[in-house]
Amino acid sequence: TRIGPHVVIEGRTTLGERNHLFQFCSVGAAPQDLKYAGEDTELVIGDENQIREFVTVNLGTVAGGGATRLGHRNLLLANSHIAHDCVVGNEVLLANGAALAGHVVVEDAVKISGLVAVHQFTRLGRYAFISGGSMVTMDVPPYCTVQGDRATLVGLNTVGLERGGFTEEQIGRVKEAYRILFRSKLGLQEALAQLRGELSGHPEVEHLVRFVETSKRGVTR
Repeated sequence: TRIGPHVVIEGRTTLGERNHLFQFCSVGAAPQDLKYAGEDTELVIGDENQIREFVTVNLGTVAGGGATRLGHRNLLLANSHIAHDCVVGNEVLLANGAALAGHVVVEDAVKISGLVAVHQFTRLGRYAFISGGSMVTMDVPPYCTVQGDRATLVGLNTVGLERGGFTEEQIGRVKEAYRILFRSKLGLQEALAQLRGELSGHPEVEHLVRFVETSKRGVTR
């Protein structure tokens, strides 16, 4: 792991292997949470992450489980921010100025464009694409693209799926699932029931169904 000049590492922070922390970034500082009173919480960072200039990643809080977690092979561009108790998966991109509020969950291979803000307790599903300047206040389903102030769905992230190694058949099933969920006139529970009946047994569709079924904030439509 490479630690550049003027990097600040605080708190109970664990760094994995082959990370590169660029100059002036700050990891493991106290949460920006008025309820935090110095409890023993932690930040766990995996392997092969690039953390660029002026990035901030904070410790967790007791109320949020005690840990902020960053997986492997993530790229955090300059001035991006990961707040307390976030759980970020693998191969995630946070572009310049993107900010995750507390308790956000980001699944694998999500791409978050510049100047995006994500509301606390929101989830971003795997292979989602968040367009620049979006304000995300509800869960973003896997494989989908969103944009806008109070972001809305604008389609599928097919480019990301192709780059991620999805086959034509898998992408076709994702497209059909998207059509049933978000472009048909079915109610949400009816659409989920149809997906379970017609496309069950395919992991990419089952992941989408589970994500929608377990949403607490509601899903971006």
